[in-house]
Amino acid sequence: MRAYWLAAEKATPGEVYNVGRGTCIAVGDMLDILLSHSHVEIAKEQDQARMRPSDVKLLWANCDKFKNATGWEPAIPFDTTMADLLNYWRERVRVLGLQPVGTR
Repeated sequence: MRAYWLAAEKATPGEVYNVGRGTCIAVGDMLDILLSHSHVEIAKEQDQARMRPSDVKLLWANCDKFKNATGWEPAIPFDTTMADLLNYWRERVRVLGLQPVGTR
């Protein structure tokens, strides 16, 4: 949210900026972080039929332009963001009375 606020306050209207950590993380590594916060054992399987040859191997956003314009630096560790995301969805499942996958 701080980045959005700084963009509105300090960035040039109409300019395009990248906001991010400036580092890369693989989807599998993000999954491993989520699984590290899980309360149950979850097996990972890769379905070759769902793999796409057009998938980008590396996607990295250069955030220097935004940092130079606003002075912004990421302050929340990525692991914390992933834990917050998981807890958000846990709460949504609880509030909506949904059954988690695999428990029906």
